[in-house]
Amino acid sequence: MSARQRPEPPLRRPLPPLRFPEALPVSARRDEIAAAIRRHPVVIVCGETGSGKTTQLPKICALAGRGRAGLIGHTQPRRLAAAALAQRIAEELGSAPGVHVGHKIRFAETFSPGATIKLMTDGILLAETLSDPLLSQYDTLIIDEAHERSLNIDFLLGYLKQLLEGPRRDDLKLVITSATIDAERFARHFGRCRDDGGGGAGGGGDGGDSDSDGGGRIEPAPVIEVSGRLYPVEIRYQGFDDRHRDDDDESDLPSRIDEAIETLWREAPGDVLVFLPGEREIRDVADHLRRLHARESASRTGSPWSRGPVEILPLYSRLSAAEQQRVFAGSHGRRIVLATNVAETSLTVPGIRFVVDSGLARVKRYRYRGKVEQLQVEPVSQAAANQRAGRCGRVADGVCIRLYDEADFARRPRFTDPEILRSSLAAVILRMKALRLVEVERFPFIDPPPRKAIADGYALLHELGAVDAERTLTGIGRQLSLLPVDPRIGRMLLAAHRLGCLREVTVIAAALSAQDPRERPLEAQQAADQWHRRFADERSDFLAWVKLWDYWTQAQRDRTSNGESNRALAQRLEREFLSVRRLREWADVHAQLLEAVRSLKWRIDETPAPFERIHRALLTGLLGNLGFRMPEEAQYAGTHETKFVIHPGSALVKKAPRWLMAAEMVDTGRLYARTVARIEPEWIEEAAAHLIRRSWSDPAWSRSAGRVVTQERGVLYGLTVYAQRRVDFEPVDPVLAREVMIREALVGGDWDTRLPFFAHNRRLVREIEALEERIRRPDLLVDDRDLRDWYDARIPADVCSGQALERWWREAARADPKLLFLSRDALLRRGDDAVGAEAFPRRLTMRGAQFDLDYRFDPGAGDDGVTLTVPLAMLNQVDAARCEWLVPGMLRDKVQALVKSLPPRLRRHVVPLPEYAEAFVARWHGREAARGLLDALIDDLREHKGVRAAPADFRLETLAPHLAMNFRVVDVHGAVLGSSRQLAALRAEHGARAQGALQAAFAALGAQADARTDAPEGVQAPDGAQVRAGRQAQAGARPLARTAAPAGPESAAGDAAQAGDARLPALGERYTAWTFGTLPELMESTQRVGGRVQTVIGYPALVDRGDAAELQLFDDPARAARESRKGLARLFAIALREPLKFFARQIPDFQRMSLLYASFGSADDLREALTAALIERTCLVDPLPADAGSFAARMEEARPRLNLVGQELARTVGEVLAEQAAVVRRLGAARAHPEAAADIEAQLAGLLPRGFIGSTPAAQLKHLPRYLKAIGLRLDKLRSEPARDAQRQAELAPLLRAWRQLAAQRRGQADARLEEVRWLIEELRVSLFAQTLRTAMPVSAKRVQKALDGLRG
Repeated sequence: MSARQRPEPPLRRPLPPLRFPEALPVSARRDEIAAAIRRHPVVIVCGETGSGKTTQLPKICALAGRGRAGLIGHTQPRRLAAAALAQRIAEELGSAPGVHVGHKIRFAETFSPGATIKLMTDGILLAETLSDPLLSQYDTLIIDEAHERSLNIDFLLGYLKQLLEGPRRDDLKLVITSATIDAERFARHFGRCRDDGGGGAGGGGDGGDSDSDGGGRIEPAPVIEVSGRLYPVEIRYQGFDDRHRDDDDESDLPSRIDEAIETLWREAPGDVLVFLPGEREIRDVADHLRRLHARESASRTGSPWSRGPVEILPLYSRLSAAEQQRVFAGSHGRRIVLATNVAETSLTVPGIRFVVDSGLARVKRYRYRGKVEQLQVEPVSQAAANQRAGRCGRVADGVCIRLYDEADFARRPRFTDPEILRSSLAAVILRMKALRLVEVERFPFIDPPPRKAIADGYALLHELGAVDAERTLTGIGRQLSLLPVDPRIGRMLLAAHRLGCLREVTVIAAALSAQDPRERPLEAQQAADQWHRRFADERSDFLAWVKLWDYWTQAQRDRTSNGESNRALAQRLEREFLSVRRLREWADVHAQLLEAVRSLKWRIDETPAPFERIHRALLTGLLGNLGFRMPEEAQYAGTHETKFVIHPGSALVKKAPRWLMAAEMVDTGRLYARTVARIEPEWIEEAAAHLIRRSWSDPAWSRSAGRVVTQERGVLYGLTVYAQRRVDFEPVDPVLAREVMIREALVGGDWDTRLPFFAHNRRLVREIEALEERIRRPDLLVDDRDLRDWYDARIPADVCSGQALERWWREAARADPKLLFLSRDALLRRGDDAVGAEAFPRRLTMRGAQFDLDYRFDPGAGDDGVTLTVPLAMLNQVDAARCEWLVPGMLRDKVQALVKSLPPRLRRHVVPLPEYAEAFVARWHGREAARGLLDALIDDLREHKGVRAAPADFRLETLAPHLAMNFRVVDVHGAVLGSSRQLAALRAEHGARAQGALQAAFAALGAQADARTDAPEGVQAPDGAQVRAGRQAQAGARPLARTAAPAGPESAAGDAAQAGDARLPALGERYTAWTFGTLPELMESTQRVGGRVQTVIGYPALVDRGDAAELQLFDDPARAARESRKGLARLFAIALREPLKFFARQIPDFQRMSLLYASFGSADDLREALTAALIERTCLVDPLPADAGSFAARMEEARPRLNLVGQELARTVGEVLAEQAAVVRRLGAARAHPEAAADIEAQLAGLLPRGFIGSTPAAQLKHLPRYLKAIGLRLDKLRSEPARDAQRQAELAPLLRAWRQLAAQRRGQADARLEEVRWLIEELRVSLFAQTLRTAMPVSAKRVQKALDGLRG
């Protein structure tokens, strides 16, 4: 408003006569300054530190006639300076404080109506703009120490510029002053635009002398420079590089400081002010100087340090009031004040004559990306260095020693960076929004903040909910602007009002806005920590404030009730290391907050609030200061991609929580979280719902939920709040959710529902898929895409879940019951003609048992093709030859593949291959079980195509895996025990268990036979299994009763033959005669395997038990035949006991034979072996007896031949033993040829193993003497022709290796062809090493190799 519109000012007391100290340089320029103030709205006064401008400018303004229409306001950046200056100016005017000159600071006010001059902090003036936007109570404002460029100062200057440039306050005068101000920049910024006529006020800005839009020019504000000071200051430089600091080196910072002080004190006594970057450095230097003083005083060296007492005082903002007051109190000795940059301006420490400047300071910088404040040690600017130098020269000539060189000083920036360029702008923007000022981008700051700072300020306000996405002030923002606290703290108060915890949060908010009252003196840190520990809370540092507040308020109430004085209470608190002054400041802030919240009509509940509500309220203002720690990590991962640790002074440092919030993040070389508390991630989601960025991944159909779900991840400023949370995907993307539902639930069938259309459609799909698997044609069923399109065309677009689909279908099906029912024609792409059950049967019958078949068409899968499910008990009964034929529907493809694998010279006679394969299948239909497929194919090729192929000609490795039967072994519960296409491998692994399973299946057979003697066709087992004898028993043979053996073996056959009442043979019964009727070829039983009744076949056999034969059951017919042969031999030995004894006594030349047999066994062993071999040759000739009659007949037939056959056997064995002994005697001479000797020893071990008499077939036993003679001839020739022997052995060696490999592959399984090749190799040895003995058959290495190749096929 103009001067005419302003209200009448209150009556003011006339000022006393103005007196100006002539010694001050500014006094000489008072008239010039007063005239400039009268003529110009803005005047800039520059003067050296100590020129008197701070105390004299208010009086000069009064001299210029100001202070009549309003107050003369004078701002200082610090409360202590404002109060001290008010007192000094009042003293110079000769008035009491508050009468003519008063002050107003945050926690104190000494000002009465009628006063003219008002000292205050810039923060107080800024706060008054809310209630008095025009600052109408002032007619003049003095902004002192403008060089500091704090946020408050820069905002005030911009705000005042706007007031001055308009007609609202054209009467206001502004004086800007500082000792180190950038006068030219300020003059341009506050310049006025004048037209060519020289009148009018124009826009401001930072435009210099450029023309405005109206063609006028910018007239800079006048600058008055006041030179001179009371006493001169000498500047000295002592170069020092703190980067090479070494605590063990005398050239480090403390040593350089004591050297500088000693130099000064050698010249003259006086107090010294030392500027250091921080508290840690102050402690280090203080300790160093105290030790130095004690050492020098004790040594009495005459050093300046030993000349009387020295008081060393720290000075920094966190000091207690008592310790700060010691700096300003008088002293009788020398003083060294160690200060941070808090002593650079405003404060005048009395008695300071010398200054030592380290050139360093901790500067607060806001890191926009990390959202943290850094307190880094940096070199001070030239202006700050000059301010430090100006602290001396006020009581006498001063000296300032700079611990850096002059070149370093010249390189430093002239001025300190304005705080607006290194701070968060959130509070400034909020205040501007509340005052309805222009946008921050257009606000006339002296140094406009960078765009990223403005964006960061808006981001913080958006985080707090103070502005919306369009940067418009919200209701929360308007409420925040009414609270005289930082926006973060104000947001906590708003949340506390909503959550009902205002009492606790106002206490905490006041604590965060004031200085910590807990003192920690350097000399009593441990004691202070002990006293303060009672307020600690292991969950939250914030609650420590509440506990301390409760203690303080209770102490005040107790003082009143106990009659304790204020002094006594203060002394008690000081003993407990609590600052009474700061407690009162805290209480003042708390009172201001209470007044603010009560003005908003918020109710404060006195009931204590729970932990959760308090911290949820605090969390709303600290969303940028969160952290998460993995259990194994020491650091926290914070918002904005930061890493930090808890400050060591926190009560939570020893038991760090997983999630925490912090009141502030401070970077002092390492990022620390200070004042922290444990939180839960669920609280973050509620408080930061508008900030959390959510992303979704892996949408998938959920069968149990009946809807599409996805994994949600929530991130707050780069910190993952939660991950892999399963949420409904429909609200995120309904179109994709519907697509996934159709694809997975309806087409894929992954849905639990009872809707009839779904069950019908899935049944049809399964039928067609099973058909595809059997015929290996994956092209019958239509594509999934076609099915999706079919469903998509019929289901509404808003149906996106299983529940919605069920509701819609039940409603729509009333009109169309067949809605969404698929037909077989709609699912089939091609017809399924010519595909019958015979081509792809469900079961395969082998040896009377049925095995389940399963089909799968999945190339590359382990069970691709056809799989035969084999119960464990029947593993050894699977016919490997039959399984080579697969099933009729797959035989043609296998035959075609086999023929295709033939060499081209053979394959060309069989083209076209498909026609031949088709014809082969037709010719061999029904004869699959006759022989192996490969043998059948070789015969067919020779017969119909004239092609002579050998098994080795077929390259079986080229066949696709599905053209070989896959075998799956299961137990009685259906559990899979093993699966492979190699039947031999499965038998080797599970064969022993298979025999046990078979015995278990027939365990009840003996009891059943006793219970049902009249039912040979079938006996019902207790568990429901059917057991019956097969083949011979079913063909009419009458099983005999299980009776004890007769006493005389001679009559056993006749008695057994005449038996009339027959029963099934009893398993496990021991027999000494054939008294058990007909021995069946097989026995059948049924058992449940995986829920299905399965026929189990066992093969009975007579097992030799030494003195009798025992009836046992085997799963392998070959093994049963071998064991039964031994059992029959035992029965024949018992029946022919006397003739065999006679043979044993009459063995020719037995004594000599037993001596030669000594290496194989004893004489009794030889006798038993010959007797067993005799029984084998006379009684066990095929066909073996199968009943009592044939047994008796064979026995009578063998009896007269026993002696003759026995004599021939003994002669052959004697000859073998004689030849073996001769070879062994000559073998010692062959040791000079180790390879030949080793080969001969291996041959002997193969020909004559222990028990060779019984193990060697009768047809081959007679050739053993010739083989041994051949070895002897080889040994004879070896001495004279070793090279020839080595050549022949090299020819033989690969054949031996190949045979041994094949034998190892058989894993003990009998193979007649392999045994035939073995004897063929022995004949080859005769041919190679003893041709004079002649061979029993034509033989050559090529013939043997061909036979081996046939075995590989």
